[in-house]
Amino acid sequence: MKFAWTICKHTKSNAIVIVKDKKGIGIGAGQMSRVDSAKIAIEKAREHNHDLVGAVAASDAFFPFPDGVEILANNGIRAIVQPGGSVRDSLVIEAADKLNVSMAFTGIRNFKH
Repeated sequence: MKFAWTICKHTKSNAIVIVKDKKGIGIGAGQMSRVDSAKIAIEKAREHNHDLVGAVAASDAFFPFPDGVEILANNGIRAIVQPGGSVRDSLVIEAADKLNVSMAFTGIRNFKH
């Protein structure tokens, strides 16, 4: 998760970074929607035949809704690191718990334009 967070810190706006086995395998960034960034990161990982089961993800800013977490979890991601701070954090945590996804909150927003 720390490696994913480091990559994410240097990626621009609405970044979702997927890491497995200490390798960045999918990055989605520069989108208006965090969900779209998650979909792109998943698509890029799959495009290069990476197995997403057990991978971790990092987000440069909080998840405003559970949908981004749900998309990642439903594609095999098992841990997510993010800054937190959404008024809906409790809903995002509830979704992660329901989907058996570990979630770490950093309290640091790396969102860049």
